[in-house]
Amino acid sequence: MSIKKSVSIIIPNYNGVSLLEKYLPDTLRAIRYAHVPYEVIVVDDCSADTSVDFVRTTYPEVKLLVNDSNRGFSYTCNRGIRLAKMDLVMLLNSDVSLTGEYFSKLWRYFEDQDAFGVMSRIMNKDRKIEDAARLLAFSGLKFKATQFFYSNDLTKRTPTAYLSGANALICREKLMELDGFDEVFSPFYCEDVDLSFRAWRLGWKCYYEHEAICFHEVSTSIRRVKTKRAIQAAVYKNKFILHAIHLDGLPLRLWYCQLIIVEVFLRLLIGKFWIIKSLMAFYKSKDQIRVSKEKLRQQMAAKNSDCSLHDVKKIYFDPIRNRDSSFVRLK
Repeated sequence: MSIKKSVSIIIPNYNGVSLLEKYLPDTLRAIRYAHVPYEVIVVDDCSADTSVDFVRTTYPEVKLLVNDSNRGFSYTCNRGIRLAKMDLVMLLNSDVSLTGEYFSKLWRYFEDQDAFGVMSRIMNKDRKIEDAARLLAFSGLKFKATQFFYSNDLTKRTPTAYLSGANALICREKLMELDGFDEVFSPFYCEDVDLSFRAWRLGWKCYYEHEAICFHEVSTSIRRVKTKRAIQAAVYKNKFILHAIHLDGLPLRLWYCQLIIVEVFLRLLIGKFWIIKSLMAFYKSKDQIRVSKEKLRQQMAAKNSDCSLHDVKKIYFDPIRNRDSSFVRLK
C-alpha cells in the first residue's frame, strides 16, 4: 500500500469569488477524504471583488495571503509555495473541481525518489478530456507538447512533458530546490512548462495519472482585463523566453533564425503585428533570461546533470511514440 503524504494546497485567486464559492468545498472534501495532514493556502492577487472577505468569513481555517498589487501567476503561487509546510504541494486553480477520491491514485508516484510531481486527467464541463499526458517533441528547434496521450496499462507510470499549473501535486522539497516558478514569465503563461522542463533536466520525473480526475471550468478573468491581442503578445513573449532559457550553443543560435523567419516574419505577412510587441518584450527580458539560465546551470551542476530536452525526449518519449502500444494518443 502506498504511503500517504501531507499536502499543502495552494490556490491562486484573482477576482474569482464565484469560483471559490463553487469549487473550494470540493477541494476540502477531497483532501479530508484522503485522511492526511493538510493546509489550504489561498493567495489573492489584489482582487477587486469580494474574494478576500469571502475566504476570511466563510473559511477562517484557510490561510490567506493578499498581494499588495496585481503581480501575476508566478509571484502569487510562489508566495504560497514559500509558506507551505507539508510534504507535497498541490498547485490548484480556483476553477478546478476535485473528485472525492482524487488523491488516492496519486500517492504511489512519490515512492519514486526521482518523482518531481504528478498531474491528473483534466475534464471539461462536457466530460471530454481537456488535458492529459503530453508528448515532448520538436518542430525544427521549437518545443512542442501538443499531443495528448495516456496509458491503458494501469501498472505503468506515464511521463508527461510538463505538469499543468492548474492541477499538479509536487514534492515540496524539490519544488523549493527549484525556487518555485520563474517570475520572468509574469504575468502569465509558460511558467508551468518551464518548471517541469527544469525538473526533467535535473533528473526528476513528471508523471500523469489517468485514473485521477478533476473538472475544469475555464476562467474568463484574464479575458475580462486583457484584450485578445494583449494575451497573444504575452503568450508568445513567454514562448520565446522558454526557448532562450532551455536551448544553448548552436541549437540556440539556429532557433533565433527560426524565430525571426517563422515566428515573426510570417506572422507579419498575414497582419499579426502584435508579434512585434512580443519580440520587443522578449528582448527587454534578456537580463532576466541570463539570470535564469545561470541559475539553471548551477542547479544542474549541483546534480551532476548535463541533460538537455533532446535527451529527455529520446529517453522518455521516443519509446512511447515509436514502440509502446499500451499508450493511446488522443486527437
